[in-house]
Amino acid sequence: MNFDRANTRARGLRDESGLDGEPQGKRLPDQPATIFVVDDDPVLRDSIVDLIGSVGLRVETFSSACDLFLRADLTRPGVVLSDVRMPEMSGLDLLHRIKRQFPAIPVILITGHGDTATAVRAFKAGVFDFIEKPFGDEDLLQTVRRAVVRNLIDGREFADRFSFRKRIDSLTPREREVLSHVVTGKLNKVIASELGVSLKTVECHRARVMAKMGVESLAELVRQMVLHPPEEDPDAFAGPGGIPELA
Repeated sequence: MNFDRANTRARGLRDESGLDGEPQGKRLPDQPATIFVVDDDPVLRDSIVDLIGSVGLRVETFSSACDLFLRADLTRPGVVLSDVRMPEMSGLDLLHRIKRQFPAIPVILITGHGDTATAVRAFKAGVFDFIEKPFGDEDLLQTVRRAVVRNLIDGREFADRFSFRKRIDSLTPREREVLSHVVTGKLNKVIASELGVSLKTVECHRARVMAKMGVESLAELVRQMVLHPPEEDPDAFAGPGGIPELA
């Protein structure tokens, strides 16, 4: 199996999974994004900057992966476009670090020495796309556009999960205990009996849970729990009966 065939197959698998960008011609959301170009070749770096800048995207350049992590603000919306073969830290090493520290940022790798093994390692590590030199200008621009959209989508999802985690962490141990019973659909009087507390105490804790979680109904609360199960234990708040399925 040659490199081109492996690369094409890997892209096809990702497309089928629904994880790859937007259809061609669809406008990007009106939100600023930065393309972080990492390459130790100043000539190629400058040509990529001119190309990407020509379509109105903001570009920042770096001579190495170490330079990127030293100077770039990777908490902003953006995409990393990096060469594979670089001194100090390779593009694959850069990819692994980005996925650990900034998982919402798509990474596009460029190589002049494409091989199947490198492509497979890159896609397994979560690369957005793997491009072999020489590449067409429009091909690169389309890939960058799709990566920008992917970043905006993933960024919102990570922000939602972070916000949910903060709300959960704001609950007291007793409120979390009440929550674990509430989301199973138990009545307040049943919860009070099982916890050995008064009905009024359960009602107070339930009201605080609803306020802290920013919801007005049980359906909203259950939906949040289903969409954002705790990473360390998805059933931590489910109770004996589990979280009921949403219609």
